[in-house]
Amino acid sequence: MGLDGVAASVRSAASEVFGDRVEQAVGYVELLERHGVERGLIGPREVDRLWERHVLNSAVIGERIPDGARVVDVGSGAGLPGVPLAISRPDLDIVLLEPMARRVDWLAEVAEKLELPITIVRGRAEERQVREELGGADVVTARAVAPLARLANWCLPLVRPQGTLVALKGASAGEEIERDRVAVRKAGGGEPEVFECGTKVLEVPSTVVVISRLLLRPRGRRS
Repeated sequence: MGLDGVAASVRSAASEVFGDRVEQAVGYVELLERHGVERGLIGPREVDRLWERHVLNSAVIGERIPDGARVVDVGSGAGLPGVPLAISRPDLDIVLLEPMARRVDWLAEVAEKLELPITIVRGRAEERQVREELGGADVVTARAVAPLARLANWCLPLVRPQGTLVALKGASAGEEIERDRVAVRKAGGGEPEVFECGTKVLEVPSTVVVISRLLLRPRGRRS
């Protein structure tokens, strides 16, 4: 597809978000078009909306990530949001964390073909070895991985104190926060905040929940 078969608004957004690296983004989309469905990375219905629903949607969350940050993308899967972030923000030090071997292989192929300086680790965020190896990240990202309570338990231990978890969520983000606020606090997180990213370039902005890791994990009350 490249950018030839998409709406003018999408072409404009891609140029704005990726700048002089837009051809790398095109290469990524073409890899997903060619191999995404057969390798179980995306559903058949997603092929025609890769740019707006997946690639641009992921890249714009860079608005919530500081310059030069060390980022761990948990449950990276097809490389979302980690690969679009790596393309749009070459200043970031990005690790893609993925438990499934076949997806790890895919991510390695993508990194090689697109010449992206990213690190790929096979494992789960809740594993002790992973926490020892990848802990202390400035930012942890996640997209379509788990409900907020579980996500906080898995991801916040990888975040340095006062760093952040940036979770891509849908329209029900507010409801999820109301439901899981106490669990987030118990996991060591501060008050979850909802932000929209890409409001200037996307027709439908991305919704993210941002949670700061507190300096100290709150202690339970003694009876």
